[in-house]
Amino acid sequence: MTPSSPPTDEGPVWARDAARKAARRDAPSFKRLIVNLIAVAAVAAVVAFFAAPVVGFFGIRAAAEAGDVAGLARLIDYDAVRASLRPQLSGRPEPLTPPPSFIQDPIGAVRRQFDQAVTPRAPDAPDVEAYLSPGALSALTRGEGRAAIEPPTSADAKWPTPIYWSVNRTRLAVTNDGGARTVFTFERRGPYEWKLVHVGLPEATSAQP
Repeated sequence: MTPSSPPTDEGPVWARDAARKAARRDAPSFKRLIVNLIAVAAVAAVVAFFAAPVVGFFGIRAAAEAGDVAGLARLIDYDAVRASLRPQLSGRPEPLTPPPSFIQDPIGAVRRQFDQAVTPRAPDAPDVEAYLSPGALSALTRGEGRAAIEPPTSADAKWPTPIYWSVNRTRLAVTNDGGARTVFTFERRGPYEWKLVHVGLPEATSAQP
């Protein structure tokens, strides 16, 4: 009896090479996995960048409903919002750009000081701070508009509609059942950080302050 010969690979060489190449194609590639992960991360970053203002809007609504003052402070530039509300509530629209300084226009500066001293403030103008309480902010995000400081008339949560979108500034509008529109302007303060800087109230009517 002769000893059996050692096993050898069966088939021609070209067939074995083709089989090895097919196995490499079918096997998961670490490089391909890394490329796919990078692509998914890039798409997620772009979506998060453009969705951040909407997330901020719902964050304000949720924080206001929870009475989270610290959370609202992270999402709202209160000084900018106050400046946006004052001319709308006083009935005396003011220019958005600052007036010339005393050095640039001394006569105009003196005249403005005199006008401010002799012109009384509108007596029925609501307090700006009343619109910045958590309850009023919640009502604003629900489309209550100028009636946000009054007892709520509807519990429906309105959805915001984008009306302007850019890299650094975005405006979202909430329209109530009567067609009155409240506009929220968000400004980018970081790669994914947006803050509310302006609230545009609906036009005042005879039934509104």
